[in-house]
Amino acid sequence: MVRGHWSLVTGHWLLSMLPTVILPGFLEAAIAYRPLEKFLQQSGFPTVTVPLQRQDWFPTLGGRPMTPILLQLHRTVEQVLRQYNTAKVNLIGHSAGGWISRIYLGEKAYLARNAAIAAIPPWEAYRFVATLVTLGTPHISQERWTRWNLDFVNNNYPGAFYSSRVRYVCVAGKSIFGQRRRGSWLAYSSYRLTCGQGNCWGDGITPIAAAHLEGAENLILEGVKHSPKAPGIWYGSPQVVPSWVSYLE
Repeated sequence: MVRGHWSLVTGHWLLSMLPTVILPGFLEAAIAYRPLEKFLQQSGFPTVTVPLQRQDWFPTLGGRPMTPILLQLHRTVEQVLRQYNTAKVNLIGHSAGGWISRIYLGEKAYLARNAAIAAIPPWEAYRFVATLVTLGTPHISQERWTRWNLDFVNNNYPGAFYSSRVRYVCVAGKSIFGQRRRGSWLAYSSYRLTCGQGNCWGDGITPIAAAHLEGAENLILEGVKHSPKAPGIWYGSPQVVPSWVSYLE
């Protein structure tokens, strides 16, 4: 017998879905993603957030390797694979969590900037990730503290690199136009640091131009802001999730 239920989110019958893992954005703790996690669970997607706390990011500050975050991501994915007795999971990466997830998919050793530190063996997670959804992820950057990590990602895994094995869905918000004036100065500065141009559209932190990948299924969502703590709606708001959740099915 096929098991499933009717989804109030998508408006049709859902079969049992692959479990989904959420990787938080830079300096964010798992608690900020509980509403999204709960909403996905109620919509038929068994969902777990990587149990990060804000201080878990501190060893990565200043452009250091994201190894502590990758280790926690891998432990969570392994736990979910065992718990649900499944060969694959879906992965949602918010903000920096999206490009960190691209490292996780890869098959090349993640080299630390300090030559005295040994390279981290690859996880080759493309083997057990069905879909990667990135939400407001800056896939490029001009900012010197993030360039090393992002250069590693884009030099080794450009675009939707594993698209023959993994479905890539890149979601960008269009809510704030960056300008050098009150109310949009933060967006202007952030966009300029990310893609080199401040006068463009984005979610207030990540410009649309940086949030998409060549070869991915790229979406633009009107009115969506970057952070789960921002006023208004963000990528994980109940009225926004239906715009991208069907890609997990």
